[in-house]
Parts: sequence; structure tokens; C-alpha cells
Amino acid sequence: MLSRFHHRASLAAMATRPAAKRFYAASAEKDVKKTALYDFHVQHGGKMVPFAGYAMPVQYKNMGMLASHLHTREKASIFDVSHMLQTRVVGKDRKKFFETLVVADLHQMPVGQGSLSVFTNEQGGIIDDTIIMQQENCLYVVSNAACADKDLAHIRKHLAEFQNKGGDVDLQIIDDHSLIAIQGPSAAAALEQLVGKSLNDFGFMHGRFMDVAGIPCHVARSGYTGEDGFELSIPTPEIVNITQKLMENPDVELAGLGARDSLRLEAGLCLYGNDLDDTTTPIEAGLTWTIPKSRRETGGFLGDKHILSQIKDKKSIQRRRVGLIVQGAPAREGAEILDKEGQVIGKVTSGCPSPCLKKNIAMGYVKSGFHKKGTELSVKVRNKVQDAVISKMPFVEAKYHK
Repeated sequence: MLSRFHHRASLAAMATRPAAKRFYAASAEKDVKKTALYDFHVQHGGKMVPFAGYAMPVQYKNMGMLASHLHTREKASIFDVSHMLQTRVVGKDRKKFFETLVVADLHQMPVGQGSLSVFTNEQGGIIDDTIIMQQENCLYVVSNAACADKDLAHIRKHLAEFQNKGGDVDLQIIDDHSLIAIQGPSAAAALEQLVGKSLNDFGFMHGRFMDVAGIPCHVARSGYTGEDGFELSIPTPEIVNITQKLMENPDVELAGLGARDSLRLEAGLCLYGNDLDDTTTPIEAGLTWTIPKSRRETGGFLGDKHILSQIKDKKSIQRRRVGLIVQGAPAREGAEILDKEGQVIGKVTSGCPSPCLKKNIAMGYVKSGFHKKGTELSVKVRNKVQDAVISKMPFVEAKYHK
């Protein structure tokens, strides 16, 4: 497939240089932490950069970002996501409490099922996006590393208020487990070798406690690439061992932040801090689907009046998240989006060359009315105006297990 990639060298260079620069800028080097896989990454040729307060691999010597991206789409890759915040919400009132902070319906969610949701503020903005899994005696919550301090402060503030009113709930940080994701069409086969059984009945966005290579782990069928895959919460002393065993499958390679970013953008998935922030509502972000019918009727979460009013009155929505196919140079974060009269109507929040489509793709926000598929617009890249067109997302069809 690489041999058929038009202008592959220049596209690879485009994918590498800005990404590395972006990741380096994500945190101050002096405060960088290390995941339990740090030495493993270095031994395997990982180029380590500061990201969200951690030293993380952006790519590996044996495989650049472009090749790693395509390998994930064709076979399988392992991503270290141990920097993510893992927590448990416990107590008999845990669902009632957490429904005041997120838009999910946790009372109707069966044990073993999960959902993408968002924490909202009083103005309806998104504090963070998060995955919530319903477990027998708790809620298992995974949220973004870069938002960990902010999320914990927000949860703890409202937790104290809820507890002071007699609520039975508490928050536990999971700091004795590390997290990896294995993504791609060969992910299930690789994991099946370590669990000793078929995973065909394991549905997307479901979680289970399972022995992986004899080690008790929590496994969720989810990910951030648009491919089938799993996220494994593993006792930290066993993380290297299990990662090594997964890599004994010849289809499995390590992948870094560079490939992760281009994969998630092809899949139309948001990156908090770029495509989502605390001034953006779920409706503006195209995440209305995360709010089930029951929560639209009852509300009860922070910012519910503003968010639900946008659902009821679409004319009140001032801007919309959109996908773009861009001609010329890639449009990166911050590039202005223009209408055909040259008026600024929005900005790009993420952008890169798509290794699979061999086109430049971007995500951004535009004024309502300009968000329809096929709308012809322009973007300004280094003071040069380039043609762009609104495209449906995901850019590359998702292959989640059904």
C-alpha cells in the first residue's frame, strides 16, 4: 500500500514535523512523568516527547507515523494510554450523583455496557469528554490526562456538596493499573491468543473483567481510531509482560501519538483542547447523540437549560463542528475558514493529510448555515486562500465490531 501512496514522502514529512512540534509544546519538560512502559518504549526506539504531563512516544524508529497509521488500519497497533485518568465512582447513590455531572443515562445503562459522555459546566460548555462503563458495584470512568486536575477538582467540589446532603457516594482514583489500547482488524485475534477464547460475542462499547495471559484485567471493546479494538486496564506490575505477549503476534506493532492523532481525525473523533472546550456545547460539537431521550426530557445535569434549548430550537445554535476536505497545503489548528465572499465564518481546530484518503482533511467550527455537506468554502493557510468543501464525518468509515 505504501508504494501506491501518491507524494508519500512529502505527506510523511508534513505528518511528522508539525505533530512533533505540537506534542513537544503540550507540557513543560521539567514536570514530565513517566508511564510504566517508558523504558519499554525507549528500548523499542520510541521518540519520547512531553504530552499532557507525561513522556510519551510520538513514533518509533522501525516505523514512521505514516507507516504506523496504515499498519493500524491494516493489522494492529498498541498505544500506551496509561496517562489517561482512571477512576471509580462507588456508593449506592453513584448513578444519581454522576448524572448531575454528565449527560448519560446511567440508570438505564446495563452492567457491562459503556458510553462516551461529556462533563458539562453551568453554561453548557464541555469540561471534558469521558468514557463511562457500568460495573456491578461502581462506575468505571476514563477521562483525558490533560484535563485530570481540572476534572478531579470539578468532581470533588460537587461530590462534597452531594455528600453533605447525605448522599452515599465516593470517588476512587485507580493508580495501580496501567492502560493500553490495541487497535486494528487483527486486534481481536491477538487478544484471543491471550484470553484463550473467542471474543466474537464481545460487543463494541462493552467491558468485561477477564484473565489476560493469566492476569485479571478489565477489558473494554473501544478505542480512538475508528477501528475495532480494545482498551486493557492492567495491574501495573504486569503491563510490560502483557504488552510483550501481545507483540508476539506478527501483526502487532507499537504506535505513538502521531499515528493516534491522524487516525482519530480520519475517524472524525474530537481531541479535547482542540475540537472541544468549555465554551463549546455538545450540540455545537455534533455530540447531541450522547444525550439520550430520557435526559433530554428530565435534564438534571449542569447547563441543561442552555443545552436542551439548543436541541429544541436549532436556530439558537450559532456554530457547528464540521469536516473539511482541503485543497493545497494542510490546514492546521487556527486556520481561518472563509465563505466565498472572503468573510471569516470559523476556524480549523484539527487538520492533517489523510494517509488513507490521500487528501488533506480538517475539522473545525463554522457559523450555522454553512455546515451542510457539499458547501464550498475556503481556508487561509499561511496567508494563502485555498479551496475547501464541507465533508461528512467520519472521513474513513468506522469498523467497530457489531
